[in-house]
Amino acid sequence: MFDKILIANRGEIALRVLRACKELGIATVAVHSTADADAMHVRLADESVCIGPPPSKESYLNIPALLAACEITGAEAVHPGYGFLSENARFAEILAEHNLGFIGPKAEHIRLMGDKIEAKKTARRLGIPVVPGSDGAVGPSDDAMAIAREIGFPVLVKAAAGGGGRGMKIAHRPDDLALALSTAATEAKSAFGDASVYLEKYLQKPRHIEIQVLGDGRGGAIHLGERDCSLQRRHQKVWEESPSPALDAAARARIGETVAKAMQEMQYLGVGTIEFLYEDGEFYFIEMNTRIQVEHPVTEMITGIDLVLEQIRIAAGGDLPVTQDQVVVNGHAIECRINAENPETFRPSPGKILQYHPPGGLGVRIDSAVYQGYVIPPYYDSLVGKLIVHGKTRAECLMRLRRALDEMVVDGIETTLPLFRALVRDHDIIDGDYHIHWLEHYLSGKVD
Repeated sequence: MFDKILIANRGEIALRVLRACKELGIATVAVHSTADADAMHVRLADESVCIGPPPSKESYLNIPALLAACEITGAEAVHPGYGFLSENARFAEILAEHNLGFIGPKAEHIRLMGDKIEAKKTARRLGIPVVPGSDGAVGPSDDAMAIAREIGFPVLVKAAAGGGGRGMKIAHRPDDLALALSTAATEAKSAFGDASVYLEKYLQKPRHIEIQVLGDGRGGAIHLGERDCSLQRRHQKVWEESPSPALDAAARARIGETVAKAMQEMQYLGVGTIEFLYEDGEFYFIEMNTRIQVEHPVTEMITGIDLVLEQIRIAAGGDLPVTQDQVVVNGHAIECRINAENPETFRPSPGKILQYHPPGGLGVRIDSAVYQGYVIPPYYDSLVGKLIVHGKTRAECLMRLRRALDEMVVDGIETTLPLFRALVRDHDIIDGDYHIHWLEHYLSGKVD
């Protein structure tokens, strides 16, 4: 086991990693920008190192500064959290070159799954169902129209090198294709430095289902069920739950077994998430995230398995915590991502938190790094915290979530709490009848 870990992140995920380290008896090093000097994880860590000014590229993305922090403090390994350098294969390789552990997957798997085209080819080879689409990037010499007609309109033009909705355009009709291709390529080049795009079938009202996996890097791998992440705004998840209201036991077992077998063949190391679109009883692979997910607490609540703690143990050479037949799903869990944003316009609302009262009680968990008097800086994402609620049934979970949302107080800034208080009372949400476009329609007043 590692003696000391450097946490190369900020906010709630840095605090989450710190807590897991403490429960394992591992000393912690917090790194921070000058804007995060008063952050909770900085206060609680055994040591802290300032690695630069507020801009991410000069601090949290500054690899030489992180290496220097490791050398100064004697840290043996780095936990990247999510975002920032968590899916940077070269960062993992550089750490290895300096005899430092990377608490994450093998660099080859990060690189492979970071290329959306290669990831899709790999998924197909491993027996994972994929969305119908082009075999690779669509270049100037390819007959994009012929490919699109074969797939069938509407089609989705997607960036090969990234995600999060950037470099993604829909062509509803043949006349839309040329503009969608050029616009997506321009956005992809700007966002990822790579203009490559590919085509996929655009599904009308799919669910977004993801499977949590855990592998030991030696051919052992298990799945820990699914999360339904269909409530999204601009391709960003805002509400996640498990089990999915859309899946029955047979579908759940089928896709879980398929994914676990694929991860065994890959000899995947650590935590990962295989993401699918699900429509009309069929799963279609869209991507794999080779890191801990923002929504990982949902899985922890229903399985009782600490994913971050196991991520650290496995990176240190440990075995899987359980076998597949020992994984037991207990009840239902829902997570709401509460952001410092106007609940109607979604304009960021950084500033000082004047009053803060997190909800409590049985089955209620808050993953947050804020406190009363904390100033949310304008330089990073706007996440205030994640409210996760567990119940014996989905109905109980929804009632508990309603109570917890009403109890929570965050004053001094605007937050998305009012949005969630409305969603938890909406009939479609209560019935579990929603899809990936539902929230956008709801916000525009066009829910069908």
